[in-house]
Amino acid sequence: MFRESKLRSIVKTISWRFWATLTTISLVLLFTGQTAIALSIGGLEVILKMIVYFVHERAWDRFKFGRHEVKPFVLWFTGLSGSGKNELSQKIYDRISHNGIKVEYLNGHTVRKLFTETGFSREEVNSHIRRVGYLASQLEKHGIFVVASFLSPYRDSREFVRKQCGKFIEVHVASPLEYCRTRDKEALYRRAEKGEIRNLAGYDAPYEEPQNPDVVVDLSASGVEEAAETIFQEIKNLL
Repeated sequence: MFRESKLRSIVKTISWRFWATLTTISLVLLFTGQTAIALSIGGLEVILKMIVYFVHERAWDRFKFGRHEVKPFVLWFTGLSGSGKNELSQKIYDRISHNGIKVEYLNGHTVRKLFTETGFSREEVNSHIRRVGYLASQLEKHGIFVVASFLSPYRDSREFVRKQCGKFIEVHVASPLEYCRTRDKEALYRRAEKGEIRNLAGYDAPYEEPQNPDVVVDLSASGVEEAAETIFQEIKNLL
């Protein structure tokens, strides 16, 4: 994922040799008591060993032995509103980023400034998911891991995203509708019941569950931490 530059190798070489040479000078001075001899030996050593170290360091860059290539992927969370997908995806994003990996987090809030508000018809929702999916695939192609959390209720748009990505991992947060109602922080279901909004997936609009998701979790059956650990165990070998 990262390629070390020649400048970085040079800086590492100098830093390493400074402390190593200081140790050598100190030992020679300790045993001989001759400052001139200690400095001469230290100076000769630093020149020779810097050259050897630099050649050794660059030579190893040519070998693949013991080096694991980390390929990015798109981790796509789908589920009903209130299913817990945003909370879970945020936890997974935090764990990946804490490993020092380049990762981007996409959800309805983070892409709001990039894409104009869309409607709730099937065509409009699919168009929005395709745009987000294309963005995710481009980030992946540039070596960036992507964690995305979208209701994405229709299989055809999710499959479009899958085909755009090199490695697409679909996580279905399969919390049932009644459980999702208890987590209805934005009052979407209550507003739908009152007729204030329409085409809410899983309520008065279809939600097409994934047929072959890579990971399935249900927060009504497990806690957030347990579900997050289940997901992380599925992807940790890819990191």
